[in-house]
Amino acid sequence: MSKVEIGAAYIVAARRTAIGRVGGLHRNRRVEELAVPVVQSVLADAGIAPDQIDEIIIGNATQGGNPARLIALAAGLPERASAQTIDRQCASGLEAILAAARLVTLGDADAIVAGGAESLSNAPWRVAKPRSIYQLPRFVPVETVTAETAEEPQLFEASEDLARQLGITRQQQDDYALRSRRRAASAREARSFIGEIVPLRANVEEARDQSSIDPTLEEMAHAPAFVEPGGTLTQANTSAMHDGAAMVLVVSERRHAELGRPPALKLVSSAVAGVSPTVEAFAPIEATRKLYTKLNGFRRDQIRAFELSETSAAQAIALRDALQLDESILNAEGGAIARGHPFAASGAVLVVRLFSRLVRRGNEEARFGVATQGAIGGLGVAALFEAV
Repeated sequence: MSKVEIGAAYIVAARRTAIGRVGGLHRNRRVEELAVPVVQSVLADAGIAPDQIDEIIIGNATQGGNPARLIALAAGLPERASAQTIDRQCASGLEAILAAARLVTLGDADAIVAGGAESLSNAPWRVAKPRSIYQLPRFVPVETVTAETAEEPQLFEASEDLARQLGITRQQQDDYALRSRRRAASAREARSFIGEIVPLRANVEEARDQSSIDPTLEEMAHAPAFVEPGGTLTQANTSAMHDGAAMVLVVSERRHAELGRPPALKLVSSAVAGVSPTVEAFAPIEATRKLYTKLNGFRRDQIRAFELSETSAAQAIALRDALQLDESILNAEGGAIARGHPFAASGAVLVVRLFSRLVRRGNEEARFGVATQGAIGGLGVAALFEAV
């Protein structure tokens, strides 16, 4: 048996939609309507024709079926192109990009479109059958574990437990959330998202994240707590589910050379870690720690960009402190608290953000960046990328 040649995987283009509130900006757009313009923009950026794409891999957690195939055909990719949908819940989009990179490094493909797309505004409802003939059918929520089916806490309860264990106060969370929103507002005013966001129609609303607002600390202080009594998590210091899509183009060493070796993100390493669902908010921390163990002497201070799609300010603070990060490199232009959390697309948004920070702007001071994402059920995914 011949030895498998391990190559490299390069992200040469990366785009996303504006992130819209559920029932808001993208309320009438199905998942393929969100994703197709982004796929087409990524291909145009890279100068690659649709018929040169070998596969498309999409992260999605609510649509059912194989929306990747619908997106592929609607975007004009060749019928021969393979298509698969990945569901690792909130980490689906990041996992889709890593799956594409693995296929490329093993020589199974030269060009793959990968990312995530989620239209919660138009997602089909899931209905569970009655437990007996005397009961009515009931709706099943997005979360995989609930108080009705298990003892594990739900999403915000897990972050509340994390805040309690680490002594993260309501004031600290509100302060962090306010800084995140102000960073996003400053980035928007500086036109930092030009070239990153694909407006789906020609108006201002399509070019900005819908939840990127700048409340006062006083307004945040009066927001009611989610978990009572004495809870610290509120609507103001957590991220809400949103609609959105984010895509990248992953190419092989050979195709990268054919394109003239344009600036790109190169995957260095990745890691996945599981924790108990009772402490699921710790999952991105554990995934990043596991990633560090694979870097074999790599100096961590070389990593000058971190992107986390946090469920809460408590989770972001915990990651910052556990990994001893300078807050200036963590979600430098606002995180999910500011822009929203497009569920299965959120991990792909992180990679698009890293592409903008490290590649699109040619930041010579920041060469390495990490995307890390937690997922419902106690899973974390982390990946290290290098700007080349």
